[in-house]
Amino acid sequence: MDHLVLVDGHHLMYRAFYAIPATLKTSKGEQTNAVYGVASMLLALLKAEEPSHLLFCFDAGEETFRHQENATYKEGRAETPDEFYLQIPRILELIESFPVQHLSDPKYEADDLLCAYAKAGEAVGMRVTIVTGDRDAFQLATDKIRIAIPHKGYQAPEYLGPQQILAKYGVRPDQIAAYKGISGDASDNLPGVKGIGPKGAATLLQKYDTLQGVYEHLEEIKGSMKEKLARDRDQAFFCERMATLVCDFPLAIPLETLVLRTIATGRAQTFLRDLEFNSLGKRLQALCETPYGREHFVWEGEMTSQKKIVKAEDQMALF
Repeated sequence: MDHLVLVDGHHLMYRAFYAIPATLKTSKGEQTNAVYGVASMLLALLKAEEPSHLLFCFDAGEETFRHQENATYKEGRAETPDEFYLQIPRILELIESFPVQHLSDPKYEADDLLCAYAKAGEAVGMRVTIVTGDRDAFQLATDKIRIAIPHKGYQAPEYLGPQQILAKYGVRPDQIAAYKGISGDASDNLPGVKGIGPKGAATLLQKYDTLQGVYEHLEEIKGSMKEKLARDRDQAFFCERMATLVCDFPLAIPLETLVLRTIATGRAQTFLRDLEFNSLGKRLQALCETPYGREHFVWEGEMTSQKKIVKAEDQMALF
């Protein structure tokens, strides 16, 4: 069965930037901690997931339809340092060097792109893994679509399907948007129903199934919870709509073109060498020597021994 892996590119970039020390630089002084972290996670997920198809999805950094409806959407997030943004072109160069396709759209968030491709892959019988830490993606989980949350780089990803999401949050994947409509989401500046948290939201949805169902049975709900729900009714439905992912738009890159087949590694080798990522070059070679690697990649140049090279960046080889 084909395995489509969809990667939330911004999530990986942020994880890498804050997990790898900012002191990681080339001999010429170029800061590369985020680039290194993304490269390391890319190699790790290729090894762990063995995708037949792969796509990175990014936010375009412009106002989406959600910003047009809600001027305060995602306000309040901490400012990201310039050192992060300066590495984005290098990260895109890294992805293209493998080469892996990437996509962004000014009208939609990366989560919407993940949604569209996940649904498209599922529709043609693919197994789908979405690599992200964003809870919005949990609403996409099905028997064929799972969410992989990176931990320790990508050495110990946490896999969430419908049963795991239900066990962890007390709601089904199709209830996630309603769950956020009630409990809110501070990361997206969605207040939800003030005074009702995740546990209360889960309890309501377990009993009444949907946000509409909660309000249809409002008279059955007792005490302050009823008052809070009545007070923030419009806000709850608005936050639910903001949290709902959309996928009713054409795929900008055809699904079949995401296939990884006989990929020449020359550009990737050069990129890793130019940024002095010596241990990652060794890991790329090791990947190419696996059964999966021999099927999907072509190592260019002479194979070298796998002896350990001790460099500063090797200290983070397990990231």
